[in-house]
Amino acid sequence: MVLFGWCLVFGGCGSAVLAAAFPELGIGFLGVALAFGLTVVTMAYAVGHISGGHFNPAVTVGLFAGGRFAAKDVIPYVIVQVIGGIAAAAVLYVVASGKAGFNVTSGFASNGYGEHSPGGYSLQAAIVIELVLVAFFLIVIHGTTDKRAPAGFAPLAIGLALTLIHLISIPVTNTSVNPARSTGVALFQGTWALQQLWVFWLVPLVGGVLGGLIYRGLLAEKK
Repeated sequence: MVLFGWCLVFGGCGSAVLAAAFPELGIGFLGVALAFGLTVVTMAYAVGHISGGHFNPAVTVGLFAGGRFAAKDVIPYVIVQVIGGIAAAAVLYVVASGKAGFNVTSGFASNGYGEHSPGGYSLQAAIVIELVLVAFFLIVIHGTTDKRAPAGFAPLAIGLALTLIHLISIPVTNTSVNPARSTGVALFQGTWALQQLWVFWLVPLVGGVLGGLIYRGLLAEKK
């Protein structure tokens, strides 16, 4: 669990901090989106059979809402996910600070709205896009892990869905959809990212519950 969360934050946020705007030739938004998606694909195939592949509190809560996860395990999973996110952010900080002129307060791949949105989008826009995309993500996760779905393809579909989510929403919020990912880098950014962090906990959790309930109520196999 810690390893999965660590890899997601280090792979995704690391690409944003270290490579997205690299002098002359950076990977840009597309590269960052692929980094997040590829991290999920590789780690889900590598360790998903051990922990269920959870790396995101919104996913854990959404799977509980969808009837796929035990209530007693929700809090322990969330705690470990956050620990993994913070650990990855710490390693990324050590690497990034090795470059002259590095300034963690400039962003550090943190999520934000208003003046801290990459595209200057409002709080309302941030809430709507995070809510909708997390709900969509949970529907994809429930659907691809349904016993009626083709076996073995869930990690690939989930990773591609996360890539698509990032392609849509990086300009709006720098894409959270994952409170653990947001928390790790916000702690090191230390100012506005912490002040806005509540959005990137509250909204993804609500979106996760919404997506889980939609799948459970409308799309799940009736018993």
